[in-house]
Amino acid sequence: MYKTTGFISFLFRRVSGVALVLYLFTHIWVIGAANGGAASFDARMAVMQSPIFRLMEIALLIAVIYHGFDGIRLLIVHWFNVTEYRKSLFYAMFVLFILVSIVGGVPILLFALEGN
Repeated sequence: MYKTTGFISFLFRRVSGVALVLYLFTHIWVIGAANGGAASFDARMAVMQSPIFRLMEIALLIAVIYHGFDGIRLLIVHWFNVTEYRKSLFYAMFVLFILVSIVGGVPILLFALEGN
């Protein structure tokens, strides 16, 4: 059971969903600092611009792409009743996910390594 595409999809979807919720709370924490004045907001933004958070932006992008693509795959499976193609759709979605993640992640990584 734990090696099926359905379980892998379920696990990755849950992990990406939790990552998106954690990002939402971090985003609210940073934006909420604007109520404390410019110095408070600048201090929190300085934390977010550290190298570890720049790499976490790539992880966020990967979570968004996977969660979105898998959601579209699930809609196709359920709305068009193509359950016999679940495995093929998963592999096709996963290939697209990898390609789009590379295309989107490389510029972010190059920008982060540049130090701007």
